[in-house]
Amino acid sequence: DMLDPERLIQCPLVKHHRIRARRFPYHLVKCKESNPEIAKKLATCPFNARHLVPQADLSDHIMKCNDKAFVEQDVVSRACESPQEQLNNGSTWQAPPCAEDWETDLLEGSESTFVWASLHYSEQNS
Repeated sequence: DMLDPERLIQCPLVKHHRIRARRFPYHLVKCKESNPEIAKKLATCPFNARHLVPQADLSDHIMKCNDKAFVEQDVVSRACESPQEQLNNGSTWQAPPCAEDWETDLLEGSESTFVWASLHYSEQNS
């Protein structure tokens, strides 16, 4: 929880577990592993992975989930951007130039072929 990381949250898998908000995601992973039969009966909210609800209640939860508003707001704001703005807001990373040319190396053939353990083998037989 961004507002109070020390707030206690009830575990959706084991009701008597109370976990600090800052540790809650870690607890969910461990608790799912420790309680696979209970975890099978729960579904994860598509808007917030911390929301585990009974599978039968998932569609109702999706309709009412508070985190849905954040996703919808992001989608709407992205839709209002021009394609050029969307490109500008994306990553600008480019791969550095590479001087290696594996095809040429293969065509020329390598004089020194590396064979794993050949040095170790020759030392034992010396």
